[in-house]
Amino acid sequence: MSTVTLKIMPSGKTVEISEGTNLLEALIQVEPGLVKMQKSDKDGGASHIFVQEGRKGLSKTSREENEALDALVGVGSKSRIAKHVTVLGTENVTVELLGEFSGL
Repeated sequence: MSTVTLKIMPSGKTVEISEGTNLLEALIQVEPGLVKMQKSDKDGGASHIFVQEGRKGLSKTSREENEALDALVGVGSKSRIAKHVTVLGTENVTVELLGEFSGL
């Protein structure tokens, strides 16, 4: 099983993660305060992130994730919902925390 580096912006913190890891779970390793947001997140908006680098190293967007993105404001081509993303382990990934996430 391969590992890659996940870099989290704007803090610049990094963590090594294994192939098959859920992206939100990996973010929680670095930012434990995200656990509270995950439990209260009904529409996926709290786990909205921008993938700055390494998009090909993440799972494809599912129908459920697309529907969640459609319901959010401020979505762009780099937008993903962390709780719907799996790390493939093929390349390093850099994500930018948005909204409530960015205050951690």
